[in-house]
Amino acid sequence: MGMRKNLAALAATAALVGGGAAVAPAASAASGGTAPACITRMVDGTPDGFRVYLSNDCGKTMRVKVIVDSGGDSPCFTMSAGSDRSWYYSGIFGRYGRTVTC
Repeated sequence: MGMRKNLAALAATAALVGGGAAVAPAASAASGGTAPACITRMVDGTPDGFRVYLSNDCGKTMRVKVIVDSGGDSPCFTMSAGSDRSWYYSGIFGRYGRTVTC
């Protein structure tokens, strides 16, 4: 098996077994792919929802958006290299899904 096939098989196995923070779910067809690891994400619960802290350590401008499961997503944020920002979600049903490119 080639290197790509090995990596694909490993990723598929990890998705089936782990499902933790290291394996991000696939993005919906309406959005871009999962944001790269150089976009740091930290999620903190708040009394009425959650806050997502994003940091762009990619070395170039990135456009990212927060996907909320069972709630409204964030707008698409343009983040210059080295920038950071926080986005707050207020709602009782929504929960952090993932961060994607847009």
